[in-house]
Amino acid sequence: MNLPVGPTSISAFTPSSFFSAAAARTAWGLYPQELQYLILIMAGTITSNESLRREAHPNPAMISIRKATDRFHTKAGWLDSWHTFSFGDHRDPKYDGFRALRVINDDTVAPGQGFGAHPHRDMEIVSYVLDGALQHRDNLGTGSVIRPGDVQRMSAGTGVVHSEFNGSRSEPAHFLQIWIVPEARGIAPGYEQKRFAMEERRGKLRVLASRDGRDGSVVVHQDAAIYGALLAPGERVEYALAKDRHAWVHLARGAIELNGARLTAGDGAAVSEERALQLTGREGAEVLLFDLA
Repeated sequence: MNLPVGPTSISAFTPSSFFSAAAARTAWGLYPQELQYLILIMAGTITSNESLRREAHPNPAMISIRKATDRFHTKAGWLDSWHTFSFGDHRDPKYDGFRALRVINDDTVAPGQGFGAHPHRDMEIVSYVLDGALQHRDNLGTGSVIRPGDVQRMSAGTGVVHSEFNGSRSEPAHFLQIWIVPEARGIAPGYEQKRFAMEERRGKLRVLASRDGRDGSVVVHQDAAIYGALLAPGERVEYALAKDRHAWVHLARGAIELNGARLTAGDGAAVSEERALQLTGREGAEVLLFDLA
């Protein structure tokens, strides 16, 4: 099925057309980082999960803040995207990812537009909708609508083709697209979507994704967990980082203080060598916390 999308629309893929299609997307600055990652694997440059962690980001001391205004930006008509890490034509070796976390794209898709069918491989892809609704279809036979409160995980594994589309004729769709490098290549493609009510996240950190699917979270195939919280002004949550663990904090909206450092919407923070995190709401805030090996 062809979707009415913008200039990046690709209606079908075959193995022989994968690289030419990826090259076409490179011109639009959308997905070449994943292609580069696959080339490194095939060339033998990346050989283990531990090497991925080392190459993803040097260990920063304590807390290092990445301001929203310092992120990379893609504006392509129907798509307005802010990239926390290197993506597409935007590249900075200092921000090629953090541990196994490769991508946080803050995407706004215009009404009636979206990403046409395109392939992924060997990546855990988590979608988190902030406003509006996002339609998902893939070659596994999955079709769903993702709304605020939903978390979708797609394991690309040996290969999957999917599309994402804003079906509204009047409202934009605003969502976070998150990529996590899996701990093993070649797993079976899979899909999972669960809903987490506001009450489960209000004033507390609620696990949304984890390696073992604990507490009803979606499963990610990596030693990582994603937590979400909604914080009113003055509300505080605490999180204890285990020894040799790291965290990335992404503030989706509002304002918080992270161990005394102020973060505003779109800001991120890399955390290492800290055992306790305190997140205090300063404006109505929606925050994601990534616990990473």
